Amino acid sequence: MDPGDARNVLTQMRRGTLAYCVLAVLRSGERYGFELVRLLSAVDGMVTSEGTIYPLLARLRRQGLVETTWRESPAGPPRRYYRLTRLGRRALADFTEEWTRFRDGVDSFLAGQTES
Repeated sequence: MDPGDARNVLTQMRRGTLAYCVLAVLRSGERYGFELVRLLSAVDGMVTSEGTIYPLLARLRRQGLVETTWRESPAGPPRRYYRLTRLGRRALADFTEEWTRFRDGVDSFLAGQTES
C-alpha cells in the first residue's frame, strides 16, 4: 500500500459514513442544507461541500430517512429544512450500534491487542 493512498482511504471512509453523520447532526433538531455543510466542514477530516451534501440530502429524502419543510429566511430566499423521520432515527441507531462494534475491532488491531 502506497503512503499516498492515505488520502484515498479517508475519502472512502468519509463516503461510507457521511450520510450517518448528517443523520446524527439532525438528531438534535432540524437544519437547512448550508448549515449542515458548515457544521460538517468544521470537523477535521469531514471536508465536504454543497455539491456533496445536497445530492446526499435528496437521496436521504427519497429513502424516507429525512423529511423537509420550506421556511422563509430573514436573509435571502426560503430555506429547505431537514429533519429526521422515525425511519431515519432507526437507521441511525442501527448504524451507531454497528459502528461501535466495528470501531472497537479496528482499534484493537491498531493497538496490537489481538492474539496471533
